[in-house]
Order: sequence, then structure tokens, then C-alpha cells
Amino acid sequence: MTDRKFFTTPEFTTVFAMASRIGNRVELAGQGGWLDNDMNFPESLRDEIAQAFANVGTVLQRAGASFDDVIDVHSYHVGLDGNQDFINDTMAECFAEHMPHHAPTWTNIGVAALGHARMRVEIRVVAVTA
Repeated sequence: MTDRKFFTTPEFTTVFAMASRIGNRVELAGQGGWLDNDMNFPESLRDEIAQAFANVGTVLQRAGASFDDVIDVHSYHVGLDGNQDFINDTMAECFAEHMPHHAPTWTNIGVAALGHARMRVEIRVVAVTA
């Protein structure tokens, strides 16, 4: 059996793992755009999406991976209906910033609610390291 490792991020939570690694495959729990463990969020949706990407980067690094290793992205959005263009454009900008040399698969999902009442976006990724 392949050795499994789990990674927490004390600056956000220690209740559950934020990532797991089996061999060279890293899977992240969904990362919101929270600024701290007190669950403060940016005012603007654009800034919240950008912060969610920053949080993904922090967890990837903790698990020994980077955005260069990301092969799949699932994003969950409260209020996707009616905001598709803005959300898709903002996500595309973040993809270009963080993954300029490759295009991972992406599934964009509208949801009624997320794990915190103020969350509007959650991003989950899978990465495969070399």
C-alpha cells in the first residue's frame, strides 16, 4: 500500500486535513477565500476569488506541490446564476496568473451555499508532482 500523508494548515484549521498525498498525487480540500482562521473574507468577490487561489497555493506548497502540478480544478460558486461572465472572467484571470504554462481541466459549479455563510467561492484541486 502506498504511504498516505495528510497536511493541515494551522493558520486556517487543524480540525481536518487540507490536503492528502498518496505517492505523487495531491488532493486538496476545497479552499475558500478566507483571510484568516476567524473566517474574515474580502469585501469584493474578485478579491475573494483571488484569496481562494492564494489559499490553494499555500496548501499546495505545504503538501510539496505547486500550481505547476495542478491537473484538475473544481470551483463552487454561490450566485453563479446571473454572474457567470464576471466569475468566469475572474477565474480565467487567476488561472492565467497562477498557471500560465498549462491549462488544467476545470469544472465550474453553481451552489446554493458553502461551508460558511459569508463564503461565495470554494476551489478544490488535484495535483500530480513529477
